[in-house]
Amino acid sequence: MVVDVAKEGSTAIVTLSGTTSRNAFDSTSIALISSTLNGLMDDPEVRSIVLTGTGRVFCAGANIDSFQEAIEDDSIGKLVMELTGILHPLLVRMRGDPTIIIAAVNGAAAGGGLGLALACDARIASNEACLVSAFFRLGLSPDGGSTWLLPRLVGVQRARTFLFNDETWDATTAFEAGALDEVVDSEELLPRAKQLAMEWGKWAHHSKKSTKQLLDSQSSTFFETQLEFERMLITQSSIAPEFMEGVKAFQEKRSPDFSNYSEE
Repeated sequence: MVVDVAKEGSTAIVTLSGTTSRNAFDSTSIALISSTLNGLMDDPEVRSIVLTGTGRVFCAGANIDSFQEAIEDDSIGKLVMELTGILHPLLVRMRGDPTIIIAAVNGAAAGGGLGLALACDARIASNEACLVSAFFRLGLSPDGGSTWLLPRLVGVQRARTFLFNDETWDATTAFEAGALDEVVDSEELLPRAKQLAMEWGKWAHHSKKSTKQLLDSQSSTFFETQLEFERMLITQSSIAPEFMEGVKAFQEKRSPDFSNYSEE
């Protein structure tokens, strides 16, 4: 797999490309994906990322051929631990980092590739996209955060039927279920994803990071606990220089410009 990066202003476009591998990853390529995305999230000039694939596949998850080889030499458990040990920390960071990440789902998102798409802040899909778990047909349990992320988007029972029926959702079905935010024609996919990335990426780092954390915590905490978490984070946000810019912009009746502020 090749991971291409192009930058347009403060937005980075990351393209997964592997025509022979269907954008599936082994330990080397998942490490490349992780290092690329982590590097961009570390870059103070990058405020948003668009993640997409090529051809008919967004990302097919783990390379099944590498599974076969590992089964034959009795190293499959070690391989799975290695793959998830790289992928899962990346997904955790994506959920809490102030960098906005938009999945431009151009084709099939399967297995770990489904988890990669679900971990993004929004999913814009072409009308040729589809979502598929694929774990059950391999005799595996799901990973890539799909059992945590999907129920939050579509509800627990809808996620249950998707997994146990081994369903493949086309773009329309996935959108109606709540797993996709928008469905557009193929030629509109990247322009729309970049537009949304720039719109969401412009906000203050503290606003983005705190909101991500609050939204992910709300379904597993009591109301009083959530209020205290909100209190802590808004206090932290209020002493950041971005808040001063927001207040000044409000008083001057203009849009705020947070582009010169980096996360502290």
